[in-house]
Amino acid sequence: MNITYSKYTWVCTGDCDALIEYTFKDGYGWPNGVIQLTCPCGSVCTLLSVADATIVPSTTKEGQTMETTMNNLPLSDAEKYNPDLLVTYKALKDFSDAEYITDKVRNIEYELHNSRQNAKIALQFQNKISSAKSIILDAYSDSDDQETLLNIAEALDIELTKEVEWSATIEVSGTMQVSLTDDYDFESELIENLTVETNHGDIEVNDYEVTNVREAY
Repeated sequence: MNITYSKYTWVCTGDCDALIEYTFKDGYGWPNGVIQLTCPCGSVCTLLSVADATIVPSTTKEGQTMETTMNNLPLSDAEKYNPDLLVTYKALKDFSDAEYITDKVRNIEYELHNSRQNAKIALQFQNKISSAKSIILDAYSDSDDQETLLNIAEALDIELTKEVEWSATIEVSGTMQVSLTDDYDFESELIENLTVETNHGDIEVNDYEVTNVREAY
């Protein structure tokens, strides 16, 4: 009598690039719903496929004993790994509909590995550019060769800016409706309701104070 198993295949999204497979006898695998697995390296795994796996036991008594014993042992890495397994996955794109792609596990492994390596290289270059920016900003004001520093900054797409504190005096005038029969606190009305804002993204108003409130005649 054949025994039916379910084989779950995962790939680790961390740096270890592990391909993990679990084979369970029917009724002992993951229940319906969310299927989650954490790699021994601590990273979250992505489920690639779930497929039926049938193991045919031996017809001899000795063979049946060996089969029962082997079923209690974990599968070896060679038994779990199938680089030619076809997997369909969804490739997300920025401004277009997702594309469904079918590819072999070995090819997906290379794509994942190259993507992680490229991300590491990009981060290293970004850190180097940040260091170069600090050096240029520190040296630019007192440099005798600002043109060269500017060319380097443009080549690395570095914007040469600095933050300065500022203060300004603004004379404001306007009109407001007040009651002729009721008392009103003219100064409090303006202090509570008059605000200062900026329409420029690089200008930030940190504080303001309304003073010298007076009624114009």
